Amino acid sequence: MQEIDFIFAIAILIMSVVIHEVSHGYVANAMGDPTAKYAGRLTLNPIKHLDFTGSFLVPMITYLIGGVIFGWAKPVPYNPYNLKNQRWGPAGVAAAGPASNFFVAIVFGLLIRYGSVYEFLSPAFLQIAALIVFINIILGVFNLIPIPPLDGSKVLFAILPYKWHHIQEFLERYGFFILLIFIFFFFRLILPVVSGLFKLITGAGF
Repeated sequence: MQEIDFIFAIAILIMSVVIHEVSHGYVANAMGDPTAKYAGRLTLNPIKHLDFTGSFLVPMITYLIGGVIFGWAKPVPYNPYNLKNQRWGPAGVAAAGPASNFFVAIVFGLLIRYGSVYEFLSPAFLQIAALIVFINIILGVFNLIPIPPLDGSKVLFAILPYKWHHIQEFLERYGFFILLIFIFFFFRLILPVVSGLFKLITGAGF
Protein backbone atom coordinates (compact mmCIF):
# COMPACT_ATOMS: atom_id res chain seq x y z
CA MET A 1 0.00 0.00 0.00
CA GLN A 2 2.87 2.35 0.83
CA GLU A 3 4.44 1.67 -2.58
CA ILE A 4 1.16 2.62 -4.31
CA ASP A 5 0.97 5.85 -2.29
CA PHE A 6 4.54 6.68 -3.29
CA ILE A 7 3.82 6.07 -7.00
CA PHE A 8 0.73 8.29 -6.82
CA ALA A 9 2.72 10.97 -5.02
CA ILE A 10 5.52 10.91 -7.63
CA ALA A 11 2.98 11.08 -10.47
CA ILE A 12 1.21 14.04 -8.82
CA LEU A 13 4.53 15.79 -8.18
CA ILE A 14 5.64 15.36 -11.79
CA MET A 15 2.42 16.80 -13.22
CA SER A 16 2.45 19.63 -10.67
CA VAL A 17 6.00 20.74 -11.53
CA VAL A 18 5.18 20.42 -15.24
CA ILE A 19 2.19 22.76 -14.79
CA HIS A 20 4.48 25.08 -12.81
CA GLU A 21 7.09 25.26 -15.59
CA VAL A 22 4.59 25.51 -18.45
CA SER A 23 2.96 28.45 -16.65
CA HIS A 24 6.32 30.25 -16.65
CA GLY A 25 6.58 29.66 -20.39
CA TYR A 26 3.05 30.78 -21.23
CA VAL A 27 3.35 34.02 -19.27
CA ALA A 28 6.77 34.73 -20.77
CA ASN A 29 5.32 34.15 -24.24
CA ALA A 30 2.38 36.45 -23.48
CA MET A 31 4.81 39.13 -22.30
CA GLY A 32 6.90 39.04 -25.45
CA ASP A 33 9.40 36.19 -25.08
CA PRO A 34 8.71 33.11 -27.27
CA THR A 35 11.84 31.21 -26.18
CA ALA A 36 9.91 28.44 -24.41
CA LYS A 37 7.51 28.16 -27.33
CA TYR A 38 10.35 27.71 -29.83
CA ALA A 39 11.99 25.17 -27.51
CA GLY A 40 8.80 23.05 -27.55
CA ARG A 41 8.25 23.49 -23.82
CA LEU A 42 4.69 24.88 -23.89
CA THR A 43 3.29 21.39 -23.50
CA LEU A 44 1.98 19.31 -20.60
CA ASN A 45 3.84 16.27 -21.95
CA PRO A 46 6.01 15.40 -18.92
CA ILE A 47 8.75 13.84 -21.07
CA LYS A 48 9.65 17.34 -22.29
CA HIS A 49 10.16 18.58 -18.74
CA LEU A 50 11.51 15.74 -16.62
CA ASP A 51 14.82 16.06 -14.80
CA PHE A 52 16.22 12.80 -13.41
CA THR A 53 17.60 14.38 -10.24
CA GLY A 54 14.70 16.72 -9.48
CA SER A 55 11.83 14.57 -10.74
CA PHE A 56 12.89 11.14 -9.44
CA LEU A 57 15.99 11.03 -7.24
CA VAL A 58 15.26 13.95 -4.87
CA PRO A 59 11.55 13.03 -4.42
CA MET A 60 12.57 9.48 -3.51
CA ILE A 61 15.16 10.68 -0.99
CA THR A 62 12.86 13.27 0.64
CA TYR A 63 10.07 10.69 0.87
CA LEU A 64 12.30 8.05 2.47
CA ILE A 65 13.92 10.51 4.89
CA GLY A 66 10.99 12.66 5.97
CA GLY A 67 7.87 11.31 4.28
CA VAL A 68 7.49 14.53 2.24
CA ILE A 69 7.53 14.49 -1.56
CA PHE A 70 9.56 17.33 -3.03
CA GLY A 71 11.25 17.92 -6.39
CA TRP A 72 11.41 19.95 -9.59
CA ALA A 73 11.42 19.77 -13.39
CA LYS A 74 13.83 21.24 -15.96
CA PRO A 75 13.42 25.02 -15.91
CA VAL A 76 11.60 26.41 -18.94
CA PRO A 77 14.06 28.59 -20.91
CA TYR A 78 13.25 32.24 -21.38
CA ASN A 79 15.08 35.45 -22.25
CA PRO A 80 14.15 38.30 -19.88
CA TYR A 81 15.50 40.85 -22.36
CA ASN A 82 12.63 39.97 -24.73
CA LEU A 83 9.97 40.90 -22.19
CA LYS A 84 7.95 44.03 -22.93
CA ASN A 85 8.17 45.21 -19.32
CA GLN A 86 11.77 44.96 -18.16
CA ARG A 87 10.99 46.04 -14.57
CA TRP A 88 8.04 43.81 -13.71
CA GLY A 89 8.21 41.22 -16.50
CA PRO A 90 10.66 38.84 -14.77
CA ALA A 91 8.58 39.02 -11.58
CA GLY A 92 5.40 38.22 -13.52
CA VAL A 93 7.00 35.23 -15.22
CA ALA A 94 8.38 34.00 -11.89
CA ALA A 95 5.10 34.44 -10.01
CA ALA A 96 3.21 32.44 -12.65
CA GLY A 97 4.73 29.17 -11.42
CA PRO A 98 3.63 29.34 -7.76
CA ALA A 99 0.32 30.90 -8.85
CA SER A 100 -0.41 27.86 -11.02
CA ASN A 101 0.29 25.55 -8.07
CA PHE A 102 -2.02 27.52 -5.79
CA PHE A 103 -4.71 27.47 -8.49
CA VAL A 104 -4.50 23.66 -8.74
CA ALA A 105 -4.59 23.41 -4.94
CA ILE A 106 -7.70 25.63 -4.75
CA VAL A 107 -9.57 23.68 -7.46
CA PHE A 108 -8.98 20.30 -5.83
CA GLY A 109 -9.36 21.82 -2.35
CA LEU A 110 -12.86 23.00 -3.18
CA LEU A 111 -13.69 19.54 -4.50
CA ILE A 112 -12.61 18.13 -1.14
CA ARG A 113 -14.56 20.75 0.81
CA TYR A 114 -17.83 20.31 -1.07
CA GLY A 115 -17.35 16.67 -2.03
CA SER A 116 -17.14 15.80 1.65
CA VAL A 117 -20.25 17.82 2.47
CA TYR A 118 -22.47 16.56 -0.35
CA GLU A 119 -20.87 13.09 -0.67
CA PHE A 120 -20.74 13.09 -4.47
CA LEU A 121 -17.07 12.00 -4.62
CA SER A 122 -15.59 8.69 -3.50
CA PRO A 123 -13.28 8.52 -0.47
CA ALA A 124 -10.48 7.20 -2.75
CA PHE A 125 -10.73 10.28 -4.99
CA LEU A 126 -10.79 12.59 -1.97
CA GLN A 127 -7.56 11.01 -0.70
CA ILE A 128 -5.85 11.58 -4.06
CA ALA A 129 -7.23 15.13 -4.21
CA ALA A 130 -5.82 15.81 -0.73
CA LEU A 131 -2.38 14.70 -1.91
CA ILE A 132 -2.68 16.95 -4.97
CA VAL A 133 -3.57 19.92 -2.76
CA PHE A 134 -0.77 19.22 -0.28
CA ILE A 135 1.97 18.81 -2.91
CA ASN A 136 0.89 21.90 -4.84
CA ILE A 137 0.80 24.04 -1.71
CA ILE A 138 4.32 22.88 -0.82
CA LEU A 139 5.55 23.76 -4.32
CA GLY A 140 3.83 27.13 -4.25
CA VAL A 141 5.05 28.14 -0.79
CA PHE A 142 8.60 26.85 -1.29
CA ASN A 143 9.06 28.59 -4.63
CA LEU A 144 7.97 31.92 -3.13
CA ILE A 145 10.93 31.88 -0.73
CA PRO A 146 13.11 34.84 -1.87
CA ILE A 147 16.33 32.88 -2.37
CA PRO A 148 17.80 32.47 -5.89
CA PRO A 149 17.10 30.57 -8.04
CA LEU A 150 13.58 30.26 -6.56
CA ASP A 151 10.75 32.31 -8.07
CA GLY A 152 10.36 34.42 -4.95
CA SER A 153 13.77 35.95 -5.53
CA LYS A 154 12.66 37.41 -8.89
CA VAL A 155 9.64 38.99 -7.20
CA LEU A 156 11.88 40.36 -4.42
CA PHE A 157 14.36 41.83 -6.91
CA ALA A 158 11.56 43.60 -8.78
CA ILE A 159 10.39 45.45 -5.67
CA LEU A 160 13.80 46.13 -4.09
CA PRO A 161 14.84 49.80 -4.33
CA TYR A 162 17.98 50.32 -6.40
CA LYS A 163 19.89 51.48 -3.32
CA TRP A 164 19.55 47.93 -1.99
CA HIS A 165 20.97 46.40 -5.17
CA HIS A 166 23.85 44.97 -3.12
CA ILE A 167 21.35 42.58 -1.48
CA GLN A 168 20.45 41.22 -4.91
CA GLU A 169 24.12 40.81 -5.82
CA PHE A 170 24.80 38.95 -2.56
CA LEU A 171 21.84 36.61 -2.99
CA GLU A 172 22.65 35.91 -6.64
CA ARG A 173 26.25 35.08 -5.71
CA TYR A 174 25.54 32.86 -2.71
CA GLY A 175 21.89 31.93 -3.25
CA PHE A 176 22.53 28.29 -4.17
CA PHE A 177 24.45 27.64 -0.95
CA ILE A 178 21.91 29.54 1.14
CA LEU A 179 19.15 27.48 -0.46
CA LEU A 180 20.93 24.21 0.36
CA ILE A 181 21.27 25.29 4.00
CA PHE A 182 17.59 26.18 4.08
CA ILE A 183 16.52 22.83 2.57
CA PHE A 184 18.62 20.75 4.96
CA PHE A 185 18.04 22.71 8.18
CA PHE A 186 14.99 24.93 7.85
CA PHE A 187 12.65 23.28 5.33
CA ARG A 188 10.27 22.14 8.06
CA LEU A 189 9.63 25.77 8.99
CA ILE A 190 7.31 26.07 5.98
CA LEU A 191 5.24 23.02 6.96
CA PRO A 192 3.00 24.93 9.45
CA VAL A 193 2.27 27.42 6.65
CA VAL A 194 1.48 24.54 4.29
CA SER A 195 -0.80 22.89 6.87
CA GLY A 196 -2.57 26.18 7.56
CA LEU A 197 -3.24 26.82 3.87
CA PHE A 198 -4.39 23.23 3.44
CA LYS A 199 -6.94 23.62 6.21
CA LEU A 200 -8.01 27.03 4.89
CA ILE A 201 -8.62 25.70 1.37
CA THR A 202 -10.11 22.29 2.13
CA GLY A 203 -11.67 22.85 5.53
CA ALA A 204 -9.85 19.74 6.79
CA GLY A 205 -6.50 18.85 8.32
CA PHE A 206 -3.91 16.83 6.46
